Amino acid sequence: MNARTEIRSSSAAGQETLRLRRGRLRWLRLPLLCVVLLAGLIAGNWWLLVGRWLESTDNAFLQGDIAVLGARLEGHVAAIRVADNQAVKAGEPLIELDRAIWKARLSEAEASLSAAEAAIVTARQQVTQHRAQITAAEASVEQARAEQVRADADARRAGELVNSGWTSRQAAERATADIRKANAAVAVGLAQLSVTRQQVDVLQATLAQADARRDQARAALERARIDLDNTVLRAPFAGIVGNRAAQLGQYVRTGQPLIAVAPPPERQWVVANFKETQLTHMRIGQPVRLQPDALPGLVLEGRVESLAPATGALFSLLPPENATGNFTKVVQRVPVRLALTPGQATGIGLLRPGLSVRAEVDTRADPAAPRGPLAAAAARFESLRGAAAQ
Repeated sequence: MNARTEIRSSSAAGQETLRLRRGRLRWLRLPLLCVVLLAGLIAGNWWLLVGRWLESTDNAFLQGDIAVLGARLEGHVAAIRVADNQAVKAGEPLIELDRAIWKARLSEAEASLSAAEAAIVTARQQVTQHRAQITAAEASVEQARAEQVRADADARRAGELVNSGWTSRQAAERATADIRKANAAVAVGLAQLSVTRQQVDVLQATLAQADARRDQARAALERARIDLDNTVLRAPFAGIVGNRAAQLGQYVRTGQPLIAVAPPPERQWVVANFKETQLTHMRIGQPVRLQPDALPGLVLEGRVESLAPATGALFSLLPPENATGNFTKVVQRVPVRLALTPGQATGIGLLRPGLSVRAEVDTRADPAAPRGPLAAAAARFESLRGAAAQ
């Protein structure tokens, strides 16, 4: 009897405990239902106001203009001024080639220019000299013409005197000979004057040739200076060097890649490949949030800078040809260039071209509107209260 009584007592106690627990759950059911309902309303409101306007993709990568520097001349590597992965400034020397032969060519070009300039001075002096000879020839012609006038007058007088019998025929013949000599002297003077003038024209052409040779020598000198300067490979912009292939003493040829310079973070951007169905509301200038995989927790700000003129498939080596009988539709992706906002967190200095990024574009009409779930709910409540007040 005692055992049965104890069993009945313990069973009644268990049922009472279960009944109390069920009563407590009934009291908690309503608050829990309210909490779930409120959370659902907040989530639905956030999706309507914010979530459905956010377009995101993890098919995004950092990009940058990496400059691969090659040798512009042939020669041996004389010095390597930087180490791998070293930060450099714009114009800083990276690699130097042997300069001896190029210095010699520069000296040769300078000597050629000096010779060309001396030839110009000589040609100008010759032109000046022949111009003086022209003046002298013109004076000789004037002198011969004066002699011609005198001889002609003497010949006329001698002829008149011979006809009158006042002089001998011999004197008249001498006067006639003098006039012929004077005419010949004038002819000779004019010929010499013409020859001298032609020589000046020839010297002017020679001077023009000398000027052209001087310009050619100047161009050769400038080219020699450029070649000498090209023996030093300099950084085209501030960045980080890498992929160094040059070795000290190595003989390199023109165009051979020697070293590369990667851009700093402020010269990098993100290329995000969005699906074509995500571009409906995407516009240039919209804000973007970027999360690099290499920097967990870091969120960078940016903006949509431009959209590619075609899908990525059309830029591939073998573009797809869809005019076939067994066509299968595939959602295409369009590269979108995203610019980083300058002056952000210090972690941006760790960015490198090629790193993976998650990009999220805010396509709302007012990107400055509240973005978080609670903030969006508060904004909705304020808008409803304002509408009710009106």
